Amino acid sequence: MSNRLNAPNDLRAFWMPFTANRQFKKEPRLFVGAKDMYYTTHDGRQVLDGTAGLWCVNAGHCRPKITEAIREQAGELDYAPAFQLGHPKAFELANRLVDIAPEGMNHVLYTNSGSESVETALKVALAYHRVKGNGSRFRLIGRERGYHGVNFGGISVGGIVANRKMFGTLLTGVDHMPHTHQPGKNNFSRGEPEHGGDIASELERIVTLHDASTIAAVIIEPVAGSTGVLIPPKGYLQKLREICTKHGILLIFDEVITGFGRLGAPFAAQYYDVKPDMITTAKGLTNGVIPMGAVFVTSEIHDAFMNGPEHMIEFFHGYTYSGNPIASAAALATLDTYKEEALLTRAAELSDYWADALHSLRDCPNVIDIRNTGLIGAIELDPIAGEPTKRAFTAFLKAYESGLLIRTTGDIIALSPPLIIEKQHIDELFGKLRTILQNNI
Repeated sequence: MSNRLNAPNDLRAFWMPFTANRQFKKEPRLFVGAKDMYYTTHDGRQVLDGTAGLWCVNAGHCRPKITEAIREQAGELDYAPAFQLGHPKAFELANRLVDIAPEGMNHVLYTNSGSESVETALKVALAYHRVKGNGSRFRLIGRERGYHGVNFGGISVGGIVANRKMFGTLLTGVDHMPHTHQPGKNNFSRGEPEHGGDIASELERIVTLHDASTIAAVIIEPVAGSTGVLIPPKGYLQKLREICTKHGILLIFDEVITGFGRLGAPFAAQYYDVKPDMITTAKGLTNGVIPMGAVFVTSEIHDAFMNGPEHMIEFFHGYTYSGNPIASAAALATLDTYKEEALLTRAAELSDYWADALHSLRDCPNVIDIRNTGLIGAIELDPIAGEPTKRAFTAFLKAYESGLLIRTTGDIIALSPPLIIEKQHIDELFGKLRTILQNNI
């Protein structure tokens, strides 16, 4: 590989996101190549991808069909405006997306990221109630420990303290349901925990406090990923749907992580058999290759806006790159790859083997909980007294040194490999993790 040893000699200018910048720049970890399940580092080592990049490279790295689609599109039509104009692939992609979406999700708005998808969905929710004559519905309800991106709407409804504390008052009219994590009751659960489904009833308390006539939408991750993989307890999502329907509140599933096969179905809404009113996506939409997101909405929501003079704009929202031609081509090729290799359901085939391997680590030192669903897993570690996050971060560094990429959040190791993973990769992944954890980090 021509650029294998071509590391930059000055790292100062790039202020890296969600990174311990000073530590990184003392000991850089640079990838210069990737193929299928492995990255190549700047010093020529192979690193098994245990996180699908950042929850996004579902089909594995540098897949030929996606690469070729991008190359061809860049030479044919590089950019087309999305305001009052269009190009064929954006419409083709939307049709393909609604074909795999939950029934009734018949319309798509394009964005450039999960954060923008969340902002879009929140704006749609507020505008929907207004066009329906219910402008008093302005409140947005999120959840403690929820992650919905880093824009102001997303961190307002989100519930991760470190992401919120430096940015002032954020949006007004926002409240939060409690999270579902119940240590002591659900430790080492396989799949949906037995305890905690009744926590959904806390939404009724919030409705009583504010009155349903003021609440526009509830937004949750079906599986809370970035906070450390919190699996919904049995009956929890169904109860939330019931309460939202009862009070005329829109339910938004943030499926930026769970969308496109992560659980063994195209979307978590299908996996859990719960139909929200909107679904936010990104990441796996283009296999992480090019920024793109999409918000799925029901016909009921879409049609509510289709009133008034036909020459008037129905919804004043969008982005310069909404449905970008190259991103659309990448997404279409990604969907082709998913279909040809049955990747949207592959997690269901491997989930038991994955769960067995993951839970085999419960006897390792400092492991206090393990959680899993589909091809997602979490290993929660006992924090070092007075040094929160250090134990997991040490595991992250040791994993990288041993040829394994993991993700950490707090003192939790999160895992979400490409959906092309084979059993031998699972064995390699958890074999290396066992060695790291047994060294009593």
